[in-house]
Amino acid sequence: MDLLRLITCGNVDDGKSTLIGRLLYDTKSIFEDQWDAVERASAQRGDAAANLALLTDGLRAEREQGITIDVAYRYFATPRRKFIMADCPGHFEFTRNMVTGASSAQLALLLIDVRHGMTPQTCRHAFLTTLLRIKHLVICVNKMDLVNFEQAAFDRVREQFMEYAARLDSADIQFIPISALHGDNIVEKSPRMPWYAGAPLLYTLETVYVRNDANHIDARFPIQTVLRSPSASSPGYIGYAGQVASGLFRPGEEVMHPASGRTARIKSIHGPGGSVAEAHHPMSVVMELEPPLDLGRGAMLARPNNLPATAREFEAMLCWLSEQPYDPARRYVLRHTTQETGCRLQAVRYKLDIGTLHRNQDQSPLAMNDLARVTIHTDDLVSYDSYKKNRQTGGILLVDEAANTTVATGMIL
Repeated sequence: MDLLRLITCGNVDDGKSTLIGRLLYDTKSIFEDQWDAVERASAQRGDAAANLALLTDGLRAEREQGITIDVAYRYFATPRRKFIMADCPGHFEFTRNMVTGASSAQLALLLIDVRHGMTPQTCRHAFLTTLLRIKHLVICVNKMDLVNFEQAAFDRVREQFMEYAARLDSADIQFIPISALHGDNIVEKSPRMPWYAGAPLLYTLETVYVRNDANHIDARFPIQTVLRSPSASSPGYIGYAGQVASGLFRPGEEVMHPASGRTARIKSIHGPGGSVAEAHHPMSVVMELEPPLDLGRGAMLARPNNLPATAREFEAMLCWLSEQPYDPARRYVLRHTTQETGCRLQAVRYKLDIGTLHRNQDQSPLAMNDLARVTIHTDDLVSYDSYKKNRQTGGILLVDEAANTTVATGMIL
């Protein structure tokens, strides 16, 4: 079975945690002790029935306040597919958590309360899903039971969203009217909405095609470590170990180290089970080159006729994660694939208001939850692709060198 990574997002109280709880409950993915804990917590809160949202709200503060603060990951499987779900918080203060949860997602479930329609936070999350290159967006128009399952209410929300989506770069948008609390159109089609001709949510998640979403064209192999054999039977053996970021590699093909321009031919490729005829993402392999190249951790191999950009300066869209604002006097380290190098922000081009998509020329230091276009200068050469082209080689992290804490995540433009 293949694996689908998805997130739930949307405005606070639009039912994200309840939807995940419903999916877990209806697919029988909850253990008895988990359900007992939910029933106890629901009784302590004074709820009339078991609150499905508590299945994902694991922090004590979340249970007490009835909100989602941190990203909660839940796992379940059906006969067709395995799933990893990230329940992202809906409050504006936790935008950084939403960015973190969405960074590896292939599909986003954006919930909208049918009574309220589009809200500023709905717009923010819709924009962030497209900025983070999530290609599949399923709009779950929730709480249909509170409007008597009327089609007109659903159509009104769909028209509102499509008007906003005209400004976004989203390839695949689907709409499903649901009631997460009562299970309508979650696992089975609801008889209370006969006007809806589409599939229920679970079937949509099981059948959405994501295998073509990865980059199969641009061959990129960031080296994680270099293996040298101490054995007398294989003197001089050098193997370059890592995970294929994108594209395809085969023995006999020529590869190049973009930063130096040196080339070699792939002598062999070995996986955990032995030699392999080809390597693709996300395989972890060891390549033997002929002749060996003087490379180490952080170097990248690519095809000579299809090279990434290589530079010490580039532009990126940063989301500032730290409670401490950006300080030019502090040292920051840029992490890109397996490479680490010192860096500094040459300029902040603008800050982006993700509610209005307005570009703000405010020159104040980057603060928590700020989204800004910046120019980054690095100490060493970096081989990269744009995030729009390749999520694996276009994503970056900024780390405070002294505190060793991640302060920002970004997408190379």
